[in-house]
Amino acid sequence: MDHKNSPIITPIHSPNHLLFVIVLLLLFHYATPLTYNFSSFPNSTINSSISLEGDAYTDGQFIQLAKIHETDELRKNGSVGRVTYREPFLLRENATGKLADFTTHFTFEMDPLNNNYADGLAFFVAPNGSLLNYTLGRGGSLGLPVEHLNSTQSRSQYPFVAVEFDIYWNARSNIGDPEGDHVGIDINSVKSYITKPWNGSILDGKQNGAWISYNSGSKNLSVAFTSYVNGSQLTTYLDYIVNLEQYLPDWVIVGFSAASGARTTQFMIKSWSFNSTLVPPPRSSSGSNNIALAVGLGLGGFIALVSFVWCILWKKRARGKTNTNEDPTIHELIDGEFGKGTSPRMFSYKELAFATSNFAEVEKLGEGGFGGVYRGYIKDLKSYVAVKKISSKSKQGLKEFASELRIISQLRHRNLVQLIGWCHKKKLLLVYEFMPNGSLDSHLFAEKCLLLWGLRYKIAQGLASGLLYLHQEWEQCVLHRDIKSSNVMLDSNFNAKLVPLPILPSNMPVATYLAPPVVLSMLSGDTSTTTSYEKGQTSHRSSGSAFSYRTGS
Repeated sequence: MDHKNSPIITPIHSPNHLLFVIVLLLLFHYATPLTYNFSSFPNSTINSSISLEGDAYTDGQFIQLAKIHETDELRKNGSVGRVTYREPFLLRENATGKLADFTTHFTFEMDPLNNNYADGLAFFVAPNGSLLNYTLGRGGSLGLPVEHLNSTQSRSQYPFVAVEFDIYWNARSNIGDPEGDHVGIDINSVKSYITKPWNGSILDGKQNGAWISYNSGSKNLSVAFTSYVNGSQLTTYLDYIVNLEQYLPDWVIVGFSAASGARTTQFMIKSWSFNSTLVPPPRSSSGSNNIALAVGLGLGGFIALVSFVWCILWKKRARGKTNTNEDPTIHELIDGEFGKGTSPRMFSYKELAFATSNFAEVEKLGEGGFGGVYRGYIKDLKSYVAVKKISSKSKQGLKEFASELRIISQLRHRNLVQLIGWCHKKKLLLVYEFMPNGSLDSHLFAEKCLLLWGLRYKIAQGLASGLLYLHQEWEQCVLHRDIKSSNVMLDSNFNAKLVPLPILPSNMPVATYLAPPVVLSMLSGDTSTTTSYEKGQTSHRSSGSAFSYRTGS
């Protein structure tokens, strides 16, 4: 924006005028970040925010990137489509060369219509103003601007960086495609720089999800995507270091493209969220800019003072309207215990809502008596987490929750699910480390069980190690009292991790402290937890279709 032509701010004569000026200044940026979240794609959204190109269309709920081969022309030439968000975002500030960070999450489905499917779709970042090249994007080009027969050649004429979801193995040696479906990172070519195998279970009509983020500091482009093994959903990760400013201009657009050749496949985008950071404005040593800076600091100080006074008044007013049913001792307990050392961190509700796409149904991992569990991505941690919503039905239950939370925040063991943080400002939320392979019961009682005997033995050993830590190795004895397969989680390598505090709606504490004299007086130890453990082993031995006598891993 040209600061020379900025409007002159007149003196403030009224509170309403003051409020208007504050809002105006807060909204005034050198450039604004790009943020949006679509849980579906009705026609109104398409008309206002999404640009459709080629054969892409909407059915009123989802975006279809390509058409079914219903005509001779489509059967002969295939189908190519592309969608982009209408508004570009500032990837790089030219004066400083600083890059923005961005994160996107989308869910999609591929419908092969029959077993004879091919090609795939891609998420891409391209220069602002670029359009779909229908001729170049056919078939194996996935709708990207590369010639299919020369798709390994980098074309700086049509630059792009993309993440491909490729469901066709191109046997040509110059492509270098891995055999089987895969996910890859492409730069100006569909010859991927790095790939990972992918089983999207598309023949079973499974919905898949992907999380793509770029860190401008480390230049790391990271991808997490769902896969399926024997019906169980896993998450696979892919990373590649790339300096985007070497390939892309300052202003870029983002979107999806897809293509089908002789074989027909439907490519559906079902939801899409995106967030980019603000690129800092350039610094200047010129006199005019120094004056502007001084004026800006003066105004900023005044606004900060007004905001501070307003916040104090607002908090006093809010305190007077506090719900009398809420017990402040709960917050005191939590804040008092967690404000120390290396304790779990406190998250804001807004931060967790954004991480879970506003607790979207597609992110839900499970539902229990305590509430729902959602998958989320915490940007500054650069990792996925499980966010547990706690339903607070009674004041007594919340007090127990606070005291039990104090216990588990101090527990550290490789076979216990780690508590990362919490939130209790709007909702009662717990943030745990994310376990890609879900709970043990989802594998034991699945229609096709993945757990062979060697893996079951490994899980049993891990669970026993966690119990030994709780009973004897930690400074005080903690009895879990609710050991069951649904409270045993599995990480990416199928290592067992016990959820240290399964929050239940009853008033009976689940995790319980025992002082050393009490522990010694128990002689052979508490039987309730070990009995639960034995029941868990029985489910290993006798769970019908869940058990297999085969050995090996």
